[in-house]
Amino acid sequence: MADHLTDRLTDRLTELQASRAGAPARTLARHLIGAALLALILLAVTSTWSSYRDYQIALIAVDVVAVAGLTVLIGLSGQISLGHGAFMAVGAYIAALLIIHLNWPLALVLVAAAAATALVGAVIGVAAARLRGPYLAGATLILAVALPSLANRYTGLLGGDQGLSVNMTVPSGFGATFPLTRWQAWVACATALISLVLLANLVRSRIGRSWRAVRDDEVAAALAGLNVARLRVLAFVVSAACGGLAGALYAITYGLVTPTGFTLTLSIGLLTAAVVGGLGSLAGAVWGSMLLVLLPTYATNVASSHGLSSSTGSNIPIVVYGVALIAVMLVFPHGIQGGLRQLGAFVIGTRHAPADKPGNPPPAGSPEGSAPASTHQEEGPG
Repeated sequence: MADHLTDRLTDRLTELQASRAGAPARTLARHLIGAALLALILLAVTSTWSSYRDYQIALIAVDVVAVAGLTVLIGLSGQISLGHGAFMAVGAYIAALLIIHLNWPLALVLVAAAAATALVGAVIGVAAARLRGPYLAGATLILAVALPSLANRYTGLLGGDQGLSVNMTVPSGFGATFPLTRWQAWVACATALISLVLLANLVRSRIGRSWRAVRDDEVAAALAGLNVARLRVLAFVVSAACGGLAGALYAITYGLVTPTGFTLTLSIGLLTAAVVGGLGSLAGAVWGSMLLVLLPTYATNVASSHGLSSSTGSNIPIVVYGVALIAVMLVFPHGIQGGLRQLGAFVIGTRHAPADKPGNPPPAGSPEGSAPASTHQEEGPG
C-alpha cells in the first residue's frame, strides 16, 4: 500500500514538473497570438482612417510603452517614480542624435535608446534601492525636473530651447505617396506590441513572482532568500528601458525633441495613466494611455465647437481630465482594467448561477439535498 502511494505521488510530481516546464511556452504562444490579432486590427484601422487618427494612434502607442514600464515598476515591485519623463527625455535625445549625426537604422536606434536609458535606470535604481515611499518619490521628482534642463547647458550638442529636429522619411519600398503618419503609427504600434509581449512574459516569470513578493513584504521576501536590492534595481532598469524606448518613439513621431516636451507634467501624466488604467496590469496601460491622449483632445474640440474663448477653452481639457480621473477612481478603485475584470466576473457569475426552477432538485451534497422532494417543490414557486 505504501509503495502504491509513493508511486502515485511520484507520478503526480512528474506531471506537475512537466506542466510547469511547458507553461512558459504556452504563455508565450498565447501572448504572441494575442499580439498578432491586435496587429491585424491596427493594420486595418490605420489603413482606413485619416492621417490625424493615425497620428493619435501613434501617440497612444508611445504612451503605452512608457506607462507599461511604469505600471510594472509601481504595480509589481511597489516602487513609485515621478521621474519617468526624464527617462523618456534620455531616450528621445539619444535617438535624435543617432539619427541626425550617424544616420543609424531605425531598429538600431530604438534598441540603442532603450539600452542607454536602461544604464541610466540602473544608476538611479542603485540609489533608489535604499529609499522608500515619499523619499523615493522626492528623489525621482528631482530627476524629472533636473535632467531635461541639461539641454540648456549643452546647447551645442542638444540644441538648447530650440531642441533637435528629427526628419523621418517613409522607406522607399512603400512608395512615394505612402502617408508618413501611417508609417509612424505602424512603427509605434509594432514597438508597443513587442514591448507588451516581452513585459507580459516577464511578469509571469520567476522574476515577476519575485517582484510581487518584494512588493507584498520585503522582510518575508528576504527571509525566503530573495535579493531584494537586486530585484528593486532590476525593476528600475526594465522601467527605464521602456521609458527610453518610448522617448525614441516620441522623437520619431513628433519630429522635434525639446526640453519643454519632458516637463514634470509629462511624468505626472504618465503616473496618472498608470493608476487610472490599473496598476500592475499591462492592459490597464493601454486604457490609461488612451485616456491620456484622447480625452484632452476631445474636450478641446468640444470647447471650440461651442464658441468658447481661447482663454476659457484652454482650461476645459484640464477640468474634464480632472473630473474623469475622479469619476474613474470613485467607480473603479482598482482602475479601468480592475473594473472591467469585476464586471466580467459579475456577468460570468450571473450566467452560470443555477436557476431556481420548480421541481428541479438541488445538487447532491448541498444542504438542501437531504430534504424531501415535496419541500423543494413547495418552495420553488415562491
